[in-house]
Amino acid sequence: QVQLVESGGGSVQAGGSLRLSCAASGYTYSSYCMGWFRQVPGKEREGVAGIRIGSAGSGRTYYADSVKGRFTISQRNADYTVTLQMNSLKSEDTAMYYCAAYGPPVWVGGSWCRTDLTYNYKDWGQGTQVTVSS
Repeated sequence: QVQLVESGGGSVQAGGSLRLSCAASGYTYSSYCMGWFRQVPGKEREGVAGIRIGSAGSGRTYYADSVKGRFTISQRNADYTVTLQMNSLKSEDTAMYYCAAYGPPVWVGGSWCRTDLTYNYKDWGQGTQVTVSS
């Protein structure tokens, strides 16, 4: 059974940094995508960043325009843990952040693991709250 467990999050002032982590277990694919999404009450879920994990093509990333240059998604060593380093946080980054994953990876429009294609992501974590105060 696939399980995604998020950690990190919390409250920070605008301009500050936070790091989120997501540990995946139960996957049997040799390669898959992990991504971060966020949602504010009353709004649609927004894809933030995705990364390809596994034996082939690992490390390929995808970012939403709203976070490029501020957020970095990466794999921690060889285990199935992904981190999202969030710098220069803004009040509009306040949201519930979710980790999600699917496999095998899908190549669309020149990128792997696109998070604007939310429907590809089948497995979801419980979410962790990020609050940025101005």
